[in-house]
Amino acid sequence: MPQLLSAERRSLLLEMLAESGSVRLEPAAEALGVSAMTVRRDLDDLVREGLARRVRGGAVAAIVPQDFTARIAARGGAKAEIARKAHDLLPHGGAAAMDASSTVGALISTLDDGDELLVVTNSYDNLRAAQGRPGVDAILLGGRLEPRTGSFVGAQACESASRFHYDRFFTSAAALDPAFGTSETTLEEAEVKRVLSTHADETVVLADSSKLERLAVARALAWTDVDLLVTELDPADERLSAFRGLVDIR
Repeated sequence: MPQLLSAERRSLLLEMLAESGSVRLEPAAEALGVSAMTVRRDLDDLVREGLARRVRGGAVAAIVPQDFTARIAARGGAKAEIARKAHDLLPHGGAAAMDASSTVGALISTLDDGDELLVVTNSYDNLRAAQGRPGVDAILLGGRLEPRTGSFVGAQACESASRFHYDRFFTSAAALDPAFGTSETTLEEAEVKRVLSTHADETVVLADSSKLERLAVARALAWTDVDLLVTELDPADERLSAFRGLVDIR
């Protein structure tokens, strides 16, 4: 392998972080054809730029607000599998709350025609996707647009969210922790999700495995608020062991 420039190495490390959520020193060094010390220095650079957080033996991706386009481009295969597993949970009629996540966007793309379903969301991107499905009515919550995530948040969004009763609330999360619950990159995002969950008969969390056993800044939902966790993993996967007994897993 030709010797990579430092900028090229950092770009590849960022791709690894986006794909799996973490980078281990030795495997990354082997993949890049450099020493573990070189990878360590590159990761330190990413940490200084706010793009990663160091952990023992490597680094994990920094949990920061990202726009919808960036989020939907990451871990597409995992999101498609989650959407496939969650498809039969979509109500046939009634109302479903959908958050502003790209994983929920993948689920919206599987909506059946003619369901006569009302979709309420705080995401313009997810609103447009739902509006394109015959038989589906879609409503966008008002509020303040959070430019970093493309979601509508704030007091008006929370008040609008509280006006409906939802058969199910489908949500993702920036991070999942066995003790802390689900968490988000902003307090306002977490607040909207709490209101939507409060007004739903059931809350379903859709999250890929890169979110597991991580923490973001703002707590959204306790596990007692969540009825089902859907990931791309087999429910028996050992990576889910810390969550068993806290929530049903699909």
